Amino acid sequence: MLVRVAVFWGVASVYLSETTELCQPEGTPSLCENVFKNACYEIYSESKSWMQARNSCAQRGGVLVMEFNDAVKMFLSNITQQRSTSNLSWWLGKQVCVDNLDALLEDAVASEDATSCTYVKLNPFQLIVSSDCNHKRSFFCTRSLQLPQNIQKSLGSKSRFKRSEHPMAPHIYDIVNLLLEADNELMRMETEVGEPTEESRNEFILYLLKGTQNMSPEFALENTDIISHIISCSISILDISMNKCDIQTSPNRTPIFEDIFEIFRTILMLLSSETLQRIVIRFSTGTIYQSSHKPEDLSNVILGSVEDGEFIIMPPYSILQSHIGQHERIIAQMSTFSVNPHPTDDNISGTVCSLLLSNGESDVPVANLTETIEIFMPRPFTHIINHTVALEENTKVLTRVNVSDSSMSICVRVEPSGNMSLILTLSQGSPPNSSYFANVTIVNQIGGYQWIITPEMLQQTPGIWYISSELFNSTWKQGITLSITTFMTKCMYWSIDRQIWSTDGCQVGKQSTPGQTHCLCNHLTLFGSSFFVMPNHVDLTRTAELFGSVSQNYVVLSLVCAFFGLYLVTLLWAYYADRRSLSRRKMSLLEDNHPCAQYNYLVSVQTGQRKNAGTTANVTVMLFGSEGQSDAHHLMDPDKPVFERGAVDVFLLATPFPLGEVRNIRLRHDNSGGHPSWYINKMTIRDLQTQHVWHFFCDCWISGDHGDGLTEKIFNAAKNNEVSCFRNIFQSRTSTGFRDEHIWVSILDPPSRSPFTRVQRVSCCTSLLLCTMAINIAFWNIPENEDSPVVLSIASLHVTWQDIMVGVESGLLMFPINILIITIFRSIKPRIVSKSQTSSSEDTMRPREVTIPTILKETEVVLSLLSGSLRNKMAQLYRLESINDLFSAFNRVHEFIHLMQGETESDLHWVYCSKFLLAALRRLLMCLERLDGKNFPTPQDYTRALDISNLLVRKSDMVFSSHLVCCPPPTKKKRVSSECRLPWWCVFLGWFLLISLSGVSTFFTLLYGFYYGKAKSIKWIMSLGLSLFQSIFILQPLKVIGVAVFFALLLKPVAVDETEEIEQVLSEQEDKCRRYSRGEL
Repeated sequence: MLVRVAVFWGVASVYLSETTELCQPEGTPSLCENVFKNACYEIYSESKSWMQARNSCAQRGGVLVMEFNDAVKMFLSNITQQRSTSNLSWWLGKQVCVDNLDALLEDAVASEDATSCTYVKLNPFQLIVSSDCNHKRSFFCTRSLQLPQNIQKSLGSKSRFKRSEHPMAPHIYDIVNLLLEADNELMRMETEVGEPTEESRNEFILYLLKGTQNMSPEFALENTDIISHIISCSISILDISMNKCDIQTSPNRTPIFEDIFEIFRTILMLLSSETLQRIVIRFSTGTIYQSSHKPEDLSNVILGSVEDGEFIIMPPYSILQSHIGQHERIIAQMSTFSVNPHPTDDNISGTVCSLLLSNGESDVPVANLTETIEIFMPRPFTHIINHTVALEENTKVLTRVNVSDSSMSICVRVEPSGNMSLILTLSQGSPPNSSYFANVTIVNQIGGYQWIITPEMLQQTPGIWYISSELFNSTWKQGITLSITTFMTKCMYWSIDRQIWSTDGCQVGKQSTPGQTHCLCNHLTLFGSSFFVMPNHVDLTRTAELFGSVSQNYVVLSLVCAFFGLYLVTLLWAYYADRRSLSRRKMSLLEDNHPCAQYNYLVSVQTGQRKNAGTTANVTVMLFGSEGQSDAHHLMDPDKPVFERGAVDVFLLATPFPLGEVRNIRLRHDNSGGHPSWYINKMTIRDLQTQHVWHFFCDCWISGDHGDGLTEKIFNAAKNNEVSCFRNIFQSRTSTGFRDEHIWVSILDPPSRSPFTRVQRVSCCTSLLLCTMAINIAFWNIPENEDSPVVLSIASLHVTWQDIMVGVESGLLMFPINILIITIFRSIKPRIVSKSQTSSSEDTMRPREVTIPTILKETEVVLSLLSGSLRNKMAQLYRLESINDLFSAFNRVHEFIHLMQGETESDLHWVYCSKFLLAALRRLLMCLERLDGKNFPTPQDYTRALDISNLLVRKSDMVFSSHLVCCPPPTKKKRVSSECRLPWWCVFLGWFLLISLSGVSTFFTLLYGFYYGKAKSIKWIMSLGLSLFQSIFILQPLKVIGVAVFFALLLKPVAVDETEEIEQVLSEQEDKCRRYSRGEL
């Protein structure tokens, strides 16, 4: 079900054929190849000085081009692009007229030299006044085509052409014979194989257009049959070109519709110049409506035909006044076409419409209206869902729609059999309910029973969508029926610049019906070149000359050298600071973790930013959960300092069994060292098996000298509303924002675990600074466009459209590439290097000595750990001091195994308890086998100990296997991170982009500096300082605070930092368990 209605706004172009040589009668000027508005334009690509170019034009009966408005610019641009000469510069007349071309005034470089000359560059467009008139350039000539009356009458019969010329060429001043030859050409192209070719088609349109342009308005009004014939020939060449046999293998390489449409426009302009009456031209594939109005008369005027269902309603004059108010007369030209003139992959169906406004000489651009233009176009009655259902009491009617195009709008009309209100609810994937829906609306008889579901409501997401309909504040009656009609449509326009159909600035209106689409658009054309502000022009061909002036203008060079000197000094400091930070980035495996404990928690401790917040004391932590508690663990790492000011230390804590919901933690320290006082900011505990996270907001001193004087405190886990409260998220975002996202401040104190190093941050700041300098100097002190409209006015402050465009263009030039570089550095996955296994090998080669006291001690620790959970029903064990105590411990272990065997419902607790016990018993059996009977009171005691140990190992193995089958532990997979992490080698890509951008920015900064001269360069440096102050102290802090407020208002939970080192630390704990079970530890 896909019906699309399109709105396109056409801008015509003329495509020219190859040069035609004509034999002229004596006394007539040579016929011209390039004709535009009764003037001949000649293009000479050979290079001459301005004086030589002027004399050359004079010898040909013409002059250098003196008028260069929008229409002339487009006309000459098309010709030079076809001839591949658009990159040349062209001489113009000295007093060139640019009244109709706003952008030229912005781009012109002012000159006070009366002997200066004007030239133009078309790609990109620049109008330049130069004092060097001897420079060799190409040139444009123009001359009038007004011929003596006697010559015009005899031209058709006296002219003789070479046989190789196009048959229509001799008759461009004789429209009757031209049309006869056009009919012959159409017949030939219709019957000959391989026709029309690109060349024959372009020549046909070209000469037909020239013949039309050479007619007088009086002749056009008196000979409407000639006008109809021209339109018929135009439509015929379009049909032949669009429906030729080899269209699939040999498509039309250039768009022809704009060329045909230019003929239509020429006809209408001829007719309207002599009459103010409304003109309607109907042909087989469409209709053209043209009318002339005073600007104020366009207010809410209806263009087109309401009877035919194809019309446009203009907005009030107050909305249009800034665009059309300065013109005396506005010609409105509305055209409709029954077929799509621009076939693409978009399924455009129904009527296609265009609207052009002109002042009789050039088009009048209309864009960014505060009220929309209303366009009504008929559409075919296809792909419509229409059904009537009975509404039962306390029920809903569900409609299912398959959206294949996310830019479509769904029109839903639900009309009840009586006067009542309905509530319509939208959802994706499954029917809506009270807790799951995407959008909702209420419809009634007063506002109409139609709902337009926009792409924004559909969240730009294709797929299955559901719409439920039910009564709202209305009483149900027997026999109520709902008549439901749904169809999809969208409003589009043709973008000439991008050669695509686009929906920008257009939306479907509420008056759309299955037979007519209502479109609301705020423009006639997209933003064009007149909205683009060109930077100051500098001639790249003078690069060597400008750089040679360094001895006279060393200001900008000195500034750049100073910046690079400061960069090198800062880079050395950043390099050594990064080396110190790298050693402290390590994730710590707690040494007092029992080797057999395999249930892992990630403990993240963030020390505050206050003065002397770090501690030298030994810190211990104890976790209290709903199903048990852990032992007290020392949070320490022998390889790095911990709990320094502002640091985030991460530890892996292992327990024999899951603790359940972690409710409390107990922190304490022994008040040792030179600075024992400790200010802790917050602490997070992550269950690495279930990925549950608990937050503990501490924000207090644990100290005997500060705060409440306590060195031991218990903290409760934060509730969900505390985690997502505005205060917590705002503080967290602003704290991390200034340390990470504020690119300048983050150099001094970046996050301790960020992969974005200080060296990279310093280099990104330098690149951003150089890029800012280059863009600032390029747009500095550009000529002010007095015609640019004022967008914002506050007291004496006036912000014009030109100012806004300079800001937008500066941002587009500077920020995307710099943001890309920063994102690459920030998103690179750290390169993890595995720890050396030397120490492990040494431990394997030298097994530790086994004694009875060590066996008793290890057994005592195992039983003590198991007694930490009430579910294990194991009382606290007293100290084991003899062999008899060991046998007593064996009995308690045997009872615990029977307890686990009796548990019919398996869960993670019994899986990890049995796993822990099995590893510990294997270790015990290994130790006993290393001893001999001499260590026991009697050999029978030794044999008994071995037998019991073997029995317990086998039983615990069976218990573990049974629980593991019934409740396998969750797989240890990486959490899905919200950010994309790049491979480590992308750092080279980041450095390449950074160095390239810095080099290009430095080059253009120096080039513009040498071009401006010493005095202007000094003024520019002063303005640059203000710009940098604004960026560092205003824009960047506002960005950080704005992002923090945004996330806080969305109530987004505080993110837990991901790290790539978890897997490595987990493997270290598992390896420790294996070696311990084998008796290697």
